[in-house]
Amino acid sequence: MALAGDAEGNLRLIESLTGARLALRGMELQIGGAEGPAHRAFRLIGLLRPLWEPGDPLGAIEIQQALSAMDTGRTEEQQLRFSEVLAIQLNGRRLRPRSSRQHAFVEAIEQHALTIAIGPAGTGKTFLATIQAVRHLQDRKVERIILTRPAVEAGERLGFLPGDLQQKVDPYLRPLYDALHLLLGQERTSQLMDKNIIEVAPLAYMRGRTLADAFVIVDEAQNTSCAQMRMVLTRLGENARMVVTGDTTQIDLPPGQISGLVEAAEVLDGVEGVAVCRFSDADVVRHPLVQRMVQAYERRDRSGSRPTTRRQPPLIRER
Repeated sequence: MALAGDAEGNLRLIESLTGARLALRGMELQIGGAEGPAHRAFRLIGLLRPLWEPGDPLGAIEIQQALSAMDTGRTEEQQLRFSEVLAIQLNGRRLRPRSSRQHAFVEAIEQHALTIAIGPAGTGKTFLATIQAVRHLQDRKVERIILTRPAVEAGERLGFLPGDLQQKVDPYLRPLYDALHLLLGQERTSQLMDKNIIEVAPLAYMRGRTLADAFVIVDEAQNTSCAQMRMVLTRLGENARMVVTGDTTQIDLPPGQISGLVEAAEVLDGVEGVAVCRFSDADVVRHPLVQRMVQAYERRDRSGSRPTTRRQPPLIRER
C-alpha cells in the first residue's frame, strides 16, 4: 500500500515515467508491457524497496530521484541514501535525507564545527539541523541545544508582544519548535526547556556569552546584520557545533543593508572547520507546487523585471 500510494497515484506515476503497465491485485503487483519498460519499472521498484517495504510514505520526489539515479549510474549511492535513517518520529515514520545535497548537509554537520546552509524555502535546512541537534543531545555529544534567530518581521510590524522573554521569542522560532515536537513530543520538549537543556534566546542575547558543549542553531540568518553575524559566530566555545541557516532570497533587512549571512558565506568559504552548503530549487521537498513557485520567482529575479501597478478600470463607466 505504501508503494501504491493514495488512489494508486505512485503506480500511475511509475507507469508514466517508465512506459510499463502496473496492476495491483491484492498483495501482488503485476508488471507488464514491453521487456525494456517492464524491466525498468522492476528495477525502479526494487531501488525504492527500503522506503515502501517498512511502510514509509513514498512520493513523487523519491520516485523521480530513484529514476534519475538509475539513469546516471548512481544506483548504489541512492540505495545507501534510502537505507540511511536519521531519526524516527513519534508516529514511527523514518526520516531520511531526500536529496544528495541534504545528505551532504548532514555529513557536513557531522564533520565541521560550523556549517552554513543557504537555500530556498522547503529544502529542509532547519528541519535537518534540528534532527542533528537532537541526535547529538541524545548521544551525549553535547549537553544542550541553543536555538536563536534575529527578531525581524517578514514585511509587517507586529508591535510589542506580551509576556516574558520566552513568550516574546516563541512566534519567531515556531519552525524549530515544530521539528522538536515531531522528534521528542511536546511534553518532552517542554521538560527539556524547563531544565534549560533546550534554550531559546533572541540573537541580541548572545553577546558576551561563550557557547560550550552546545549545539547551536541560528535560523533565518539572512536577516542578521554583518555585526550580528560576526558576534554570534565568535560565541562558539569548546566542544560546540553551530549550524547557520537562511534563504538569501527572503531578506527582510532595510534596503541597502548587507545580510550577515551573505557576507559570512563569502568570507568563511574555504576556512578549515567551516562548511558552506548551498541548496537549489531541485532540493525543495515540500509540496511540488513550492518547487515550481521557487523556480518562477528565480526566473523573474534573473530577468530583472518587476510587477507594475496598473490602474483597474472602474466597475461602472461614466458616460
